[in-house]
Amino acid sequence: MSEEPLLSEVLSEFAHTLVTDFPIQGILDHLVVRIVDVLPITAAGVTIIAPGVAPHYLAASNESALQFERLQTELGEGPCLEAFETGSAVAIADLRAETRFPRFTPRALEAGLAAVFTFPLRDGDERLGALDLYRDRTGRLNATAMKTAQTLADVAAAYLHNAQAREDLHDSVIRSREIALHDSLTGLPNRILLLERLDHAMLRSRRTNRLAAVLFVDLDQFKLVNDRYGHSVGDELLIAVAERLSSTLRPGDTVARMSGDEFVILCEDLDGHLLAGEIAARVGAAIAEPFTLSGHEIGISASVGIAFSGPGKQLSEHLIAEADTAMYQAKRRGGARHQIVNLQEQARSEHLVELERELDGAASRGELRTVYQPVVDIGDGRVTGVEALLRWDSPAQGVVPPSVLIPVAEKGGLITEIGQWVLEQACDDRHRWKHAESDVDQIAVSINVSAHQLMSAGYADNVAAVVAGANTDPTLVTLEMTESVFIHDAERALVVLNELKCLGVLLALDDFGTGYSSLSYLKRFPFDIVKIDQGFVFDMGHDPASFAIVSAIIDLAHTLGLQVVAEGVETVIQCADLASLGCDVCQGFYFARPMSADALAALFSQHAVNGSVFLPTLAIAS
Repeated sequence: MSEEPLLSEVLSEFAHTLVTDFPIQGILDHLVVRIVDVLPITAAGVTIIAPGVAPHYLAASNESALQFERLQTELGEGPCLEAFETGSAVAIADLRAETRFPRFTPRALEAGLAAVFTFPLRDGDERLGALDLYRDRTGRLNATAMKTAQTLADVAAAYLHNAQAREDLHDSVIRSREIALHDSLTGLPNRILLLERLDHAMLRSRRTNRLAAVLFVDLDQFKLVNDRYGHSVGDELLIAVAERLSSTLRPGDTVARMSGDEFVILCEDLDGHLLAGEIAARVGAAIAEPFTLSGHEIGISASVGIAFSGPGKQLSEHLIAEADTAMYQAKRRGGARHQIVNLQEQARSEHLVELERELDGAASRGELRTVYQPVVDIGDGRVTGVEALLRWDSPAQGVVPPSVLIPVAEKGGLITEIGQWVLEQACDDRHRWKHAESDVDQIAVSINVSAHQLMSAGYADNVAAVVAGANTDPTLVTLEMTESVFIHDAERALVVLNELKCLGVLLALDDFGTGYSSLSYLKRFPFDIVKIDQGFVFDMGHDPASFAIVSAIIDLAHTLGLQVVAEGVETVIQCADLASLGCDVCQGFYFARPMSADALAALFSQHAVNGSVFLPTLAIAS
């Protein structure tokens, strides 16, 4: 067959590869073999060259071609490099007469090379390498053969360009997927990849019926690291934590970064629940080791929540949520520990979340109400005031007790709004009693105040506006608070209390004796009233220590010029004991249970004597 039909056949074969995903190496290996069939040569090779980079051998038709390609790469000279650098073909019909390559020529002759013809691989102005044709006998290639060789070189260059573009696109897709599935800071799998692996784990668990677990890891007090050392050190810490987690786990486990300082670990094929606990303990111990970052030694701990998917239980994203819940349960126990999800506690948490959702807008829907418990002079039984108590009649939950209602309101950020409503309602109710038949002008009203309320912006101004709007004497309004209002910002609390004192309202320290620093609070803050916690009152009759504590509180308060209120009085003996110790006033079931504003107004009318109200006792003497 002549050169032209052979060339046409080779070009046709090559054209078909341009639209395939055949690897470059395989196609060029085939090309150099077919070139030997087309042209009067004994071997052929292709070398890829890039500026500033050592030549890279790519294809050779036989061992001799491979030897000559490598020889030029090794020596850094030869017709291949010459064609690449000049962009023109190099034709050496008799290598014995060649003087341009003093190192290559003698070694090539010794290896049996007699003539060499090299053609640049070009893609426009860009040079990619060279096509090398070798002969074991001297002699020129005719013009047709030279033209055919350059055509094949140009076709090879076009294929290389096409294949490289295809590989670049493939690499780009892979890199894009890697970026999309991995956290940019730590390099760990992100949430998307974690969920993919969770799906795969679900399929495997169906086949193996083995136990799997999800561990939710959250760093304790990570915000303090950012605040103290800066976010760059915080990022360094996250990277270091990721490395420690990866080195701590078993080969088949997956650790992913969810967001911020949260990491999730997927553990499959567990022999039992204890192994997950051991892994969690190793994680906690690894993170507890101090980190040295940017010259700082940083100590931190982690809370780890664990949720299991065993036989008969599907692996799903819900497992991550359960582990997240367990992690928060660990944090509520002080952190720096691991916790298996407690579904009962989780149910309680979900119940509180539902309550929080329902509580929003309860006041505007008319679901909130106030009830009042009288405060009585211990000497003659005269009512001196009432304490306003909040109640919530939830359509879904029924009556929600204050012990649940107040924490839910505080957690949901609703306590300030609700506290304002209670203050307004209490002042309005007192104004109505004032104009009632009993004419209770001097009966005071007490309202409980949370720390969130007291520290809210403009609280004293809000109180002033409510008291003035209800035309109420501020000295007949008492604001009750526990020492929790001073724990986080005592200086700010002192400022607000002094603002309230300037309004003329009275201040009461509630649940006195149950905290840690009550005595210092009495000395430092402008209180008018001390309320003895009902627990001490209840224990007075059978616990000498409680009797002594109550006695000491009363004496101390009177020494400081404060009035004393005893809570939880239920028996005549308790009342008598408190009277003997000099207590000023008391409240409790011995006198009256909490009642509605209308019921209280009726009680006032029924038991008013000469402008004062005296209540009959309700409790049975013990």
